[in-house]
Amino acid sequence: MPELPEVETVKRVLEPQLSGRRISGVHIKRREVIANVEAEEFVSAVSGVRIDSMGRRGKFLLLHLEQGSTVVLHLRMTGSLLLTPPCHPGEKHTHVVFMLDDGSELRYTDPRRFGRFWLLREGETDDCTGMQRLGPEPFDAQVTAEYLAMKAAGRRRPVKDFLLDQSIVAGIGNIYSDEILHFTGIRPDRSVSSLTKDEWERLAAAIPDRMSWFIEKNSIESEEYLQTGGREYRNTPYLRVYDHAGEPCPRCAVRIEKTRIGGRSSCFCPTCQK
Repeated sequence: MPELPEVETVKRVLEPQLSGRRISGVHIKRREVIANVEAEEFVSAVSGVRIDSMGRRGKFLLLHLEQGSTVVLHLRMTGSLLLTPPCHPGEKHTHVVFMLDDGSELRYTDPRRFGRFWLLREGETDDCTGMQRLGPEPFDAQVTAEYLAMKAAGRRRPVKDFLLDQSIVAGIGNIYSDEILHFTGIRPDRSVSSLTKDEWERLAAAIPDRMSWFIEKNSIESEEYLQTGGREYRNTPYLRVYDHAGEPCPRCAVRIEKTRIGGRSSCFCPTCQK
């Protein structure tokens, strides 16, 4: 599943190309991907409207439209968003196509069809996307050791599960929780109640540091993004422990282990992470 660094990469690649473009029409091939309104209403609301800017909140992508409406997209597990010339070869699982005024097309593909679009009109309360339940961004000044410890107070959940809770910090998923915990030297199965003040400080510092670092490493030019179908920036080779079970730890060379926490796989170094 794309996590915050991947979603931010999509935004940074597409926003310069989309800002100022007008949506001339929309072709919806699978109606169920439009979550909160009928497909016809979605098409009518966005057709002929200019895209002012693009944004991101946690793992959500946002298309801000000129009259104040916002198109919200969550890519979920296999979704991708690609800006193409009209003659660009189509992909089998393309479900929504936005035709733009310069002849280009913004195409949404999703083999597993879990991703969803929402239309939020100007002034409308968001009670449907899930963004209203998100915690602060990893880069917000609010994400301090004190804030994290307060959110963990009275709980005994594993720290890995704690980091995956989008109501605490938005945008961290299975991949980057492993990377953050390896960077801080904290085992993923440690109870949050066992963390020391120093460990909370390390965790609060590592969250924005690692997320920023991976955003930078995921950087890709628009031409390459198009050529690779908007997917090759994912699962960067800079990952140190995620999906590396059985391989040597890059810090101490001890074999990386894999366990399951809350139904999710988690990779860690038994020596470096205490």
